[in-house]
Amino acid sequence: MEEWVGLKWHDYVTRQAMGEFPEYAVHLKDEARTLGVLFRALGGDPALSLVTAEPRQFQIRRKFLQKLAGTHRKFELAWRDDESLRLPDQLALFPSKKLNRDLYLWLAALASLGEVSNYSWLKGNQAMVLELLARWPGLEPIYQRLVKHALRWRPTPESLSGNEAKREAAIRQALIHPGSVDDLPDALTDPWPVVLWLYPVLGRGKVTGQILGDDNTQSKSSGLAKKRKRRRAERVDAFDKDQGIMLFRLENLFTWSEFIPVDRAGDDSDEDDADAVAEDMDMISVSKDRREASSAIKFDLDLPSEENDDLYLGPGIHLPEWDWRRQAFREKFCCLQPMLSKEAIPSPLPEHLMRSAQTLRRQFSALKPLRQWERRQLDGEELDLDACLDRTVQIRRGSGEVDQKLFRQCKHNQRDLACLVLTDVSLSTDTYINNNLRVIDVARDGLQLLSEALTASRDPFAIFAFSSRRRDHIRFHHIKSFDEPYNDTTRGRIQALEPGYYTRMGAAIRQSIKLLQGRPEHQRILLLLTDGKPNDLDLYEGRYGVEDTRMAVQEAQKAGITPFCVTIDEEANEYLPYVFGSSNFVVIKDPTQLPAQLPKLYLNLTR
Repeated sequence: MEEWVGLKWHDYVTRQAMGEFPEYAVHLKDEARTLGVLFRALGGDPALSLVTAEPRQFQIRRKFLQKLAGTHRKFELAWRDDESLRLPDQLALFPSKKLNRDLYLWLAALASLGEVSNYSWLKGNQAMVLELLARWPGLEPIYQRLVKHALRWRPTPESLSGNEAKREAAIRQALIHPGSVDDLPDALTDPWPVVLWLYPVLGRGKVTGQILGDDNTQSKSSGLAKKRKRRRAERVDAFDKDQGIMLFRLENLFTWSEFIPVDRAGDDSDEDDADAVAEDMDMISVSKDRREASSAIKFDLDLPSEENDDLYLGPGIHLPEWDWRRQAFREKFCCLQPMLSKEAIPSPLPEHLMRSAQTLRRQFSALKPLRQWERRQLDGEELDLDACLDRTVQIRRGSGEVDQKLFRQCKHNQRDLACLVLTDVSLSTDTYINNNLRVIDVARDGLQLLSEALTASRDPFAIFAFSSRRRDHIRFHHIKSFDEPYNDTTRGRIQALEPGYYTRMGAAIRQSIKLLQGRPEHQRILLLLTDGKPNDLDLYEGRYGVEDTRMAVQEAQKAGITPFCVTIDEEANEYLPYVFGSSNFVVIKDPTQLPAQLPKLYLNLTR
């Protein structure tokens, strides 16, 4: 291990502050995978993003730095909140790569226990250090080694005067013997940064950063500032691609409401300003007259009025919603409204799907129930002539026990499964993926072909679509129930699907669970088709929506239902593994291939 020899504190601090240890620097982007694994293994929140920390300014006396001009210095220090873990972009505090790497590991381990506030910075960090070492004694040697070298990095109390000297002595005592210091003496300057501790939140809620995936490969610069063509739009706040690194990207995928320059309600209150924002947002839709893929999104105000809306099927269904911040359900928090399209006209299968549908019907017909005769049964529909003949021979010979199984019975070799297809028809499905097709167009074609295939295989299936406009208006479009036949009426309902509002996914999944729980089949599949992450006008943004959807998926799994997500969102790999698990989703990179791929995915899923 590289060690420094004969460096005085003044010389060491001066060299460190001037960045004169580049040969020993360790970069966050190189350690991201290891830190992510360690953080989660020690119980850290798996949904947090790993982002570079913004510099903090400290007022430190000039005489401590001598060769450095000014009394203000900036340091990148570790901190975390409920959405991200912030660590320095690089560490070159010590002339030893191993020590700098150990410091990264220590900070990630300490952050797995939680965050600290301004009021509990001193006591909170000492308590966290004691708790971490009690839980994981193997970290003790690393901590002691880091303390030894961190003390060398700090000024000595003898070099200070008055309360500054007393304060430095107290900090040193807290590092050597955590839990032994209750408060720090007041001084006119800031204490020298404690690099082994976490700091309070700095600028809550604003995440900027260059994206880094779990595979430690740097994402393309278009990941945030430039979405793919069908998602491009101007965001209100500018994005600086050179500020930071993100590992777990739950918060970096912008949703439609984030592209709109309005202030959204932070909660689901009924205040006048929040209602006004909702009314403004409700009137925004993507222009239907665009005929080419463009880098800008056009909006118009021609959504149909409520009086021309679809038919309401009942008064609405109240469902709970998971609030991850409270770690509790909000009972009867959402109102899901089953609906039936007034515009649906019974229609035949579109001509451009005829050939594909014929091929699929031929392939899936091999899966339909087959009549098979089971011979030599005690009871059955017909006599088993071979068994009767053998019995007669046995009686005449008078040899052995006489066989009493003289019947045969016909049984169906039936696939014991049912599938509910739930498709997202939110506002984003009105965007064009090329000069001719929108997302909603390929989604409709996919539903048509999958329905043709399932009809041929005789697997029971149902189809529903959903969109939302805040928690009290979640539209649940009835297309086909399990008891309805697939015919021109169903085809007409599929063809009548149009983009709606937003994507409150959790409520739609919970209603689908209720419908599937009533099925007698052993294998029950919930197949979700979507083009983006969960979002809505109110608090259902960012992590709140992701956590509610994840909880709904877990509810499905506990109910014995297999949830599977099919998406065309190129950024889905950043959040779907957290929501559905690593093997319960698939990303179709070319949206035009969705109709052809959907039946194949279903076939592989049900084998």
